[in-house]
Amino acid sequence: MNMAEIRHLETGTLRGRLLLDEPMAKHVSWRAGGRADRAYVPADLDDLAAFLRLRPADEAIVFVGLGSNLLVRDGGFRGTIVLMHSTHGSISLQGDRVVVAAGVAAPKVARSAATHAMTGAEFLAGIPGTVGGALAMNAGCHGSETWEFVETVRTLDRHGVLHERVRDDFDIGYRHCAPKAEGEEWFVEATFRFRAGDAAAARQRIRELLARRIASQPLGLPNAGSVFRNPEGDFAARLIEAAGLKGFASGGARVSEKHANFIVNPGHGTRDGATATDIEALILHVRRTVLERFGVDLIPEVRLIGEAP
Repeated sequence: MNMAEIRHLETGTLRGRLLLDEPMAKHVSWRAGGRADRAYVPADLDDLAAFLRLRPADEAIVFVGLGSNLLVRDGGFRGTIVLMHSTHGSISLQGDRVVVAAGVAAPKVARSAATHAMTGAEFLAGIPGTVGGALAMNAGCHGSETWEFVETVRTLDRHGVLHERVRDDFDIGYRHCAPKAEGEEWFVEATFRFRAGDAAAARQRIRELLARRIASQPLGLPNAGSVFRNPEGDFAARLIEAAGLKGFASGGARVSEKHANFIVNPGHGTRDGATATDIEALILHVRRTVLERFGVDLIPEVRLIGEAP
């Protein structure tokens, strides 16, 4: 922590929590990985804007929600992680629109929409991340994607300035969302528009989707969801299984026997737990093996940041 940070925290200019040398295994769903030089938990949007205004222009900044598609290499991250997930994040309903803070967990949006007789949001119950993360990667499942329902978003840039953005301001595709504007901006809020429908039917649909997820995914072990995008006209899990990699292990990381497009950390919390290096090596091995066997280059959905040990 530099003296400027200490001064701003002591005088109340900043009201959030600054964490130094923070173990990122606590904040990613794989429960593995290195430490961040600093992590910040903002008190609210104004506090986050004030914090960003204090950051050096060349400092690496990454926003993290539930860490469900992220791995921090064992050598750590030389920069700042902004921890966005909040159990108290706001959701407000305005007619057929739902305005949601980026730190809200996606399943909470699905439940809120269903309670208010809106349909279309049910798929969000199967997204193991926050709204901000879902926007950033155009997360989807069961035939729906996040940006199908987005009307507008609000972003915050490195100078702490808020921007109102629409879909056309982004290059959006399958598991992809990139801003067209120059400079870094991060999602802080989204306005979704869903259809009017039957609340009981929407709740039943959520129950069905969650039951399917429980039956088909290794939710009892630390994982990061689907590791690879599905190639056009095929499924990553089918290719990985066909390559004979179900159950294949690298150190403490293993390809799930339940769903081949999941890599799990079965020894989490013990000396046999996976390191980020184990997980990254297994990702590379799976990708290389499928390419050699079938000529298909699987593209990872998960994001890797930081330095090698």
